[in-house]
Amino acid sequence: MAFAEAPSNAMLNTGLNSLWVMIAAVLVILMQGGFILLESGSTRMKNAGHVAGKTIFTFGLGSLIYWAIGYGFAFGGSGNLFIGLGDFFYNPGIVYGENDGLSPAIFFVFQLAFATISLSIAWGGFAERAKLSSYLIFTLIYVGLIYPIVAHWIWGGGWLAEDGAQDFAGSTVVHLSGAMAALAATILLKPRIGKFNKDGSANQILGHNQVFTALSVLLLWVGWFGFNAGSTIAVGDGLFGFVAFNTQLGAGAGAVAAMLISWIVLGKSDITAMLNGALAGLVAITASCAFVNPWAAVVIGLVAGVLVFFSQRFFEKKKIDDPIFALSVHGAAGVWGTLANGLFATPELVETVGVGRPGLFYGGGWGQLWVQFESVVVCGAFVFIVSFIVLSIVKMVTGFRVSEEQEIIGLDLSEHGAYGYPEQMKKGQQDLNA
Repeated sequence: MAFAEAPSNAMLNTGLNSLWVMIAAVLVILMQGGFILLESGSTRMKNAGHVAGKTIFTFGLGSLIYWAIGYGFAFGGSGNLFIGLGDFFYNPGIVYGENDGLSPAIFFVFQLAFATISLSIAWGGFAERAKLSSYLIFTLIYVGLIYPIVAHWIWGGGWLAEDGAQDFAGSTVVHLSGAMAALAATILLKPRIGKFNKDGSANQILGHNQVFTALSVLLLWVGWFGFNAGSTIAVGDGLFGFVAFNTQLGAGAGAVAAMLISWIVLGKSDITAMLNGALAGLVAITASCAFVNPWAAVVIGLVAGVLVFFSQRFFEKKKIDDPIFALSVHGAAGVWGTLANGLFATPELVETVGVGRPGLFYGGGWGQLWVQFESVVVCGAFVFIVSFIVLSIVKMVTGFRVSEEQEIIGLDLSEHGAYGYPEQMKKGQQDLNA
């Protein structure tokens, strides 16, 4: 019998890395299920089917757009410091070489998962009042151009990467970008019917299923281990385990801090605040999970939990209707998590990752904090401005918001002619006929 030649160490390393990153990519893709439950649970029953369906639709459409052009603008090898070029309609080939370090096809799938998660964050600003056609149009622009440009600046060898911007798994690239697009949408759409009174006071529009919301947080929490630990794109040095460790600490601290601060301020512990605190801790630790020591991960999570609670109240006072709290969870916490590297990044971990300089508290001076601030301001402003322009054009040309009658009926019936909870609709009809 002929025996196959034993694989080289390099091929084994590439194979193990590829297996780990593929598992991580699957975990990140499953986070879409978390977003379905989060958005549907946090909104009203009459919109549940719409929320679930448009998430699957935009994930599918986003995959095609990212394959056709998005990946090329983010990671194309013929670009410059501002935009990638090449690798459009990407064809990674069937096999990879032993010195590749990671399968190119798997790297694409992993990056695609991140792009579509950022898109799902943006949908928080559209919730319960946007036309389905606007989701289609914005998916084309966001996944095809807006997100890839920011990804190129920080992850694709762009100008912020040259400056040493530290955003290990995307507090800015993924989360802040999605939140800024959501901000543009919610400003243009204006608040939902009944959210604010004439005197400016706000009414609670409660989601229809808090159990869904809690389950969504658990699914997202688990998926985050693929999100953060998978971003090591390697298993050899064991860094992915340390990243997962910091991720868990940051999330736990965020949940505890938000629950306690809500208890102190409101007199009763707020479940929604606690759930958002866990997510805020996860968002904040995403940029710094490979750069900071465990004690700093706890501090980052604690601050994020408090920050998200007061951020929600701030946006409500400004009459910004944010049904999914995307601006607070992904925006405010994303900013804090990115800036935190400029404070807590250690020399040893900076050397291990190979990006930027140590933070202020570790003798690195103000330099890295400035770079982190620069990346937050520039990326946030870019995404907001371009998203606002695109959605303003959509609003003028095709219309952005459904009619008042359609909003009152609910998007399940008005946009799809079906109902996410048909038994409840039948009950309502029976009550009307009685």
